[in-house]
Amino acid sequence: MEKKNIQILIQANQTKIPKDSISQKANKILSALAYEDHELSIVITDNEEIKKMNRIYRNMDRPTNVLAFPMLDPEDIPSAPGTAAGENHAPPLLGDIVISMETAAKEAETASISLDERISQLMVHGILHLVGYDHEQGEDKARHMEEKSLELIRLIEPNPDLEIF
Repeated sequence: MEKKNIQILIQANQTKIPKDSISQKANKILSALAYEDHELSIVITDNEEIKKMNRIYRNMDRPTNVLAFPMLDPEDIPSAPGTAAGENHAPPLLGDIVISMETAAKEAETASISLDERISQLMVHGILHLVGYDHEQGEDKARHMEEKSLELIRLIEPNPDLEIF
């Protein structure tokens, strides 16, 4: 039975975005990280919108491929996995991931991979940021994030040669 804790909003002018596939893969990732009882929002947008967000939240006036907006307090992250919502409570919100379909498509073409594979890479990267991984905080943390990224990519993508983000 498919869980309903993944919300997907399509803002890009794309009609062939596989929402069911994205939802299934996101659920597998959350389950592997022991966050299956958390809610996740994934927004698929275009370069114009992600550029605005990147400017507002990161002070970078250019489009990017993925942005992650964690909702959990960093101090709560170690205790959050496996914490189920009570009967009368909504599942805890893990956060939001915003992916630029335009940038993802260009990067997929450059890397000679499918757009679905590129979306998977970006989704893994974004979700790992939501649960506290950060490649920008030193070599050890970057290596740890790379290892976990590869583990998750192997879980959701059949291509054994697909590299990580």
